[in-house]
Amino acid sequence: VGTAGIKEAYQTGRGRAYVRCRTHIEERDKSGRESIVVTELPYQVNKARLMEKIADLVKNKNLDGITAIRDESDKDGMRMVIELRRGEPSEVVLNHLYKQTQMQTVFGLNMVALENNQPRLFNLKDMLSAFLRHRREVVTRRTIYELKKLRGRAHLLEGLAVALANIDEVIAMIKAAQSPAEAKQAMLERTWSPGIVEAMLERGDTKLSRPDGLADSYGLCAGGYQLSPDQAQAILELRLHRLTGLEQEKIRSEYVEIIDTIVDLLEILQDPQRLVTVIKDEMLETKAQFGDQRRTEITEGAVDISMQDLIAAEDVVVTISHTGYAKAQPVTDYRAQRRGGRGKMATKNKEEDFVSRMFVANTHDTLLCFSSTGKVYWLKVFQLPVASRSARGKPLVNLLPLANDEKITAVLPVREYRDDQYIVMATANGTLKKSALMDYSRPRAGGIIALNLVEGDELIKVCLTEGNQHIMLVSSSGKAVRFDESDARPLGRTARGVRGIRLAQGHRVISMIILPSNQPAADADQDMTEQSLLFCTENGYGKRTRIDDFPVHKRGGQGVIAIKTLDRNGDVVNACMVGEGDEVMMITDGGVLIRTRSEEISIQGRNTQGVRVIALSEKENLVTVDRVDEAESDELIDDDVAEGEAEAEGAGNKLEGSADSEESTADNPTENEPEPDPNDG
Repeated sequence: VGTAGIKEAYQTGRGRAYVRCRTHIEERDKSGRESIVVTELPYQVNKARLMEKIADLVKNKNLDGITAIRDESDKDGMRMVIELRRGEPSEVVLNHLYKQTQMQTVFGLNMVALENNQPRLFNLKDMLSAFLRHRREVVTRRTIYELKKLRGRAHLLEGLAVALANIDEVIAMIKAAQSPAEAKQAMLERTWSPGIVEAMLERGDTKLSRPDGLADSYGLCAGGYQLSPDQAQAILELRLHRLTGLEQEKIRSEYVEIIDTIVDLLEILQDPQRLVTVIKDEMLETKAQFGDQRRTEITEGAVDISMQDLIAAEDVVVTISHTGYAKAQPVTDYRAQRRGGRGKMATKNKEEDFVSRMFVANTHDTLLCFSSTGKVYWLKVFQLPVASRSARGKPLVNLLPLANDEKITAVLPVREYRDDQYIVMATANGTLKKSALMDYSRPRAGGIIALNLVEGDELIKVCLTEGNQHIMLVSSSGKAVRFDESDARPLGRTARGVRGIRLAQGHRVISMIILPSNQPAADADQDMTEQSLLFCTENGYGKRTRIDDFPVHKRGGQGVIAIKTLDRNGDVVNACMVGEGDEVMMITDGGVLIRTRSEEISIQGRNTQGVRVIALSEKENLVTVDRVDEAESDELIDDDVAEGEAEAEGAGNKLEGSADSEESTADNPTENEPEPDPNDG
């Protein structure tokens, strides 16, 4: 898996090759249960020991999600089946198996070899160069050896040819000699008629067949042919059957063939390119004889299993307190309630602390954490501690390298970095800044500058946009301004930004909402009508208002009334966009959270006060609200708190009645509360 280790070994001489078993996923039944089927194991991995290791991990609760493991191997091949629990993500379990068992092994690559009798670490290029030098030496020495043997054989064949051409004289000389040594000496002292040797030597120089060290006096000369001692000895050992005409032709043919081979060998020794060709041809012949298909498949992929690979992708509720405590909880921990319910305890806070931010994100998302000093830090959602509803969580200072007196003021979950997306930042003083998302795609351990803030200002909201949407800024006084995103051009990371909304004395921006694009598409208008804006105040009141009720103005104005902020309501704490089927979560400074359907909150005009959305205890205020996608859980909460919540809901209904009476009054403003001009911005 992966080629990085192989490339490292080829470049440096050392590397690591990751080898995994071959697996596939099978669905056991219609209920969605899956099984991991293993059909091949890495080299030198024992199947029985592997199954025993997996069983021990499950028994010791170091590995979750596995219900059974069995061996179904037969004559058709290996088959090891690992059954998973219903709903368990197979990829996550498989990554755990790779991490904790020998289903993934590491093969070390260490390219050490001897060169000149000395051990040396080679990279691929040096190894190939050394191998070619070795092959050149081997082929050269082999060629010299073969050349020496062929020259000796050709020399003997010349002597035999001379003897056959003068056979009668040779036989008479041998018969007259008293001993073989005397006969040999007699043949050496005589000059013989070359006979057919002259025709044999027409193919080239007579030196081609002369062995090394042979005196120049031997061989073909002006007076005839002078035999050498080796040739004379070969003539004495000549058998009588070689005297036939057929055998004489064989001697001639063998001599011609040897001379051709000698010429070829001399060319190999004299031409370096011809030497390389010989080496290449021999390697191709070896490949054709012994080469076969690769049995191991080399695939691209991540060889090192990161922590993210071991975490299942699921939605969680991320809560961040005012003093910087953060945690994550599964969305399923909170079941939907009806409007006006008492809610659940979302977190247990220490004194003078309360939950200030809450949103829903995926465990594989990246959190861009913007600090009070205008810097941005990176944090994975799965790195947040998963805590119970009553737990405070973990301080962000322990998760991020924050400086003294620096705190996180805005958090943006990001799934992927795209060129066509932008980050829009809004500050409490009404400043707006737009930057390209790709400017934040390279994480740094110490963070980077995202925004230059003036003294007394702070970042309150960060959103992702597509570049052609509408932006709405909502102030604590209940006013909102809506303008086109194109009014704010993209700026660099260190820029301060432009004015987004003009605020009255003592008021601040509490929310920024990114509205759907105003493009004339068929589905765009339909989406606009199905979605609405939710406004909630600190005293537990809220309402939904249609998006079309807010006109599009230029940025920098005071805006129009979005919700009336009288003594009953208090200031606006947050605003968000909701659609049909969505649910919203509201949380108080006492740590109580309520989850309810957006349809439970009525749709009203802009110049109204709204209805009660959460029943608050004395000295308790609502601090934030956020949208949640439609849940698949039951409508009601757990039975252990159902009774208390029913009582709270009854109280909420009574309060709702009074709210409805005030609502009717709000729909008809008095002369003392005239509706402002929509274009007053």
